[in-house]
Amino acid sequence: MNKLKLFLILPLIGMLSCGKAKTENNSEANAGAEVAVTIKGSDTVLPLAQKEAEELMKNDATVSITVVGGGSGVGLTALIDGTTDIAMASRDLKTEEKLKFSESKVEIEKVIIAYDALAVIVNPNNKVSQLTREQLEKIYTGEIKNWKEVGGDDEKIVAYSRESSSGTYEFFKEEVMDKKNYASDILSLPATGAIVQAVGQTKGAIGYVGLAYETKEVKQLSVSYDQGKNYVAPSVESAKDKTYPISRPLFYMYNKTNAAKVKSIIDYAISAEGQKNVSEIGYVPLN
Repeated sequence: MNKLKLFLILPLIGMLSCGKAKTENNSEANAGAEVAVTIKGSDTVLPLAQKEAEELMKNDATVSITVVGGGSGVGLTALIDGTTDIAMASRDLKTEEKLKFSESKVEIEKVIIAYDALAVIVNPNNKVSQLTREQLEKIYTGEIKNWKEVGGDDEKIVAYSRESSSGTYEFFKEEVMDKKNYASDILSLPATGAIVQAVGQTKGAIGYVGLAYETKEVKQLSVSYDQGKNYVAPSVESAKDKTYPISRPLFYMYNKTNAAKVKSIIDYAISAEGQKNVSEIGYVPLN
């Protein structure tokens, strides 16, 4: 699927359903399917899950798959509630989520399906091309408010973030902001595609997105984790060789009692064919 198409659709509808999934107007769409599976959660994982679901259903008429975004927290809550078969997540389980699963006597299986480099993006008209981790922390905690403070023009910084239900929000807070709280004036958006659009339309904007959401509408920044000695740009190559510092695993999680139901999807995701999709979408394959 064309990445730009995802950018335009995601902020508007927040949900992408694969072709054979049931809808109100297409109740016969999966009449021949023996297994209907719902995948819900991370917007970062969404384009990969959508692509793999489409490919899998082309080759297996017995499976119908619906893929829904909304954030890692949304997917994991749905998994706890039993309203999704697979949760997509761009982070690991929180302590409170582990407790909820434990209290519900639900045993969760976690499968890493790909790796991602989290890209920091700005408007293409911004002359700043690199920032240190410390500068990013100060921008998102509100200490740095103008681009001239980091070598840019005299322009107010407009910082965009994902909502708190997003695994990317949590990962950025943990790994980039040193667990400090976001400033109160940070603008939260419900989908990664919405951040790409906002940053592309706002000269003073900054945001962060998964590597697969790369587009010419925004500019990626190189990042330093050694106080400015070395700067590395996000890419599949720099994520693979671990020179880019903001990298993370992407997960499928499911209730172990559902293992047989989701087996074909999990097997495909980690297969050679599934991993080809990882590269095509713009993430980092397992091997």
